[in-house]
Amino acid sequence: METRDYSIEKLRPQILSAKILPNMSSEEYFQNKVLRPIIKLQNELLLEVYKNYIRKNKNVFFKINLEKRLNYIENSLHKDIKFRNSIKGIIVGQFTVEEYLKYIKNSSPLNKRMINLVIQRLQDQIQLLEPNYNKAI
Repeated sequence: METRDYSIEKLRPQILSAKILPNMSSEEYFQNKVLRPIIKLQNELLLEVYKNYIRKNKNVFFKINLEKRLNYIENSLHKDIKFRNSIKGIIVGQFTVEEYLKYIKNSSPLNKRMINLVIQRLQDQIQLLEPNYNKAI
């Protein structure tokens, strides 16, 4: 029987652009080895969670221009602590036990990297947040 850790790692996509170099900091290593693949794996869920966040906030997001939408995404993940913690849970729940033990030793800078990666990913896919966007296109 496969262990949870093995199964979790097997699910993660490889990101060839996320380089692992010998001279990088432990935070950068963790970001490229753990955070990026998990966030990519969780992408569809993160998009749906964000769409729900928009709906719960009375669709204000759709009444503002693109630049303000980009800021809205950033502000929502920096200032709405409950929402930010929910997003962190979606990602931390995909850690192996070993990764979690490394994470808790240095959680503050890793949380910052994690949230910044999610912000960037949502901003890069902003068109997918549109209510009428068809996945089949």
